[in-house]
Amino acid sequence: MNFKIMLTAGLALALAGCTTTGSGGIMPEAKKNAVEARWNGQPAGKFFAQFGPPINDVQSGSSTIYTWRGGFKNRKVPVDGKSKATRTQYLSCQVNLTVSSDYVIQSIKTVADRPYQDGKTWCETFLGGQ
Repeated sequence: MNFKIMLTAGLALALAGCTTTGSGGIMPEAKKNAVEARWNGQPAGKFFAQFGPPINDVQSGSSTIYTWRGGFKNRKVPVDGKSKATRTQYLSCQVNLTVSSDYVIQSIKTVADRPYQDGKTWCETFLGGQ
């Protein structure tokens, strides 16, 4: 039982350490995307009230790492620019939120995302807000 908890915690910390973009590259830590800019420093309760509860949580010292998944959407996209054929693209977003003991988001890292439109990813569009 302890081995599973330690393995899960290690995996969550490893995933929290990097963020992938829709193109598959690693984003530098210094560059904040719309999701980080919007939610870092905000109450976690506000995030979960707006987007729903997390699917998992792991204690990490005095912080908790919450895994959240949502924003499920299907959309039709052209197969190529010449025909009217389309395919269904399944969109969703998964993030890890590191939350302090006073329930404030210290960091939010994108784990799973897809390119969407206007150079933004689906997570940036869905969670970034204005």
